[in-house]
Amino acid sequence: MNLPDPPLADAMRRIEDAFSEGGEARRVPPSPDALRAAEALLFAGGEPISAKALGEKLGPGVDVAAVLMQLKSDYAGRGVQLVEAGGAWRFQSAPDLQRLFAENREAPKKLPKAALETLAVIAYHQPVTRAEIEEIRGVSLSRGSMELLLEIGWIRPRGRRRTPGRPLTFGTTDAFLSQFGLASLDALPGKDDLKALGLLDPRAAQALEVPRPSDEAAPDEEPLTEGDDAASFFVDHLGEDE
Repeated sequence: MNLPDPPLADAMRRIEDAFSEGGEARRVPPSPDALRAAEALLFAGGEPISAKALGEKLGPGVDVAAVLMQLKSDYAGRGVQLVEAGGAWRFQSAPDLQRLFAENREAPKKLPKAALETLAVIAYHQPVTRAEIEEIRGVSLSRGSMELLLEIGWIRPRGRRRTPGRPLTFGTTDAFLSQFGLASLDALPGKDDLKALGLLDPRAAQALEVPRPSDEAAPDEEPLTEGDDAASFFVDHLGEDE
């Protein structure tokens, strides 16, 4: 599902927030040298790079927001475009040229329906426990679906509910955002978007509320300590929530 890029103003705000001090972002016009350096880092880095990391590479005095917006504008309509996904920036081929790579790309593994449904529940209801996933879907949750989503890196254990049994809570990852071209969880399609895409029956939409997830810890959620949020943690402790 191809989603439109977030408005430039919204992207600009997120970048400026990352570099603001006391609520005011630094405003320095980008120099040709800064643009060239950023272009090289984005092209040759091999991995998406956050605005903060890019700023550390470019050095003090460089307005990273202005640099990124200038490059995004310069490459608009060209064969490659600068896009933000999962809180990081990267160059990628223009959507209308994807056909050129069809023969060179390995077809992605198709996820089973159960895994897709589980992913959708986690994406929209996070933080969510295994029992809550089962309640929403109305069927038992197989270990295989969760292991598959953890293996490809689209979900992660994120905390424990402060309730009896302290069940694990799950959420999505930056890799999930990057895979689906989402700048943040706020970019997940809402009810109107789902209706427009034909994914939601208009008759059911009247009685349906599409939740808006958050990366922030819930009031009854205790975040996991560093290292315990790895995929292997869930596999090793699966029996605790059964």
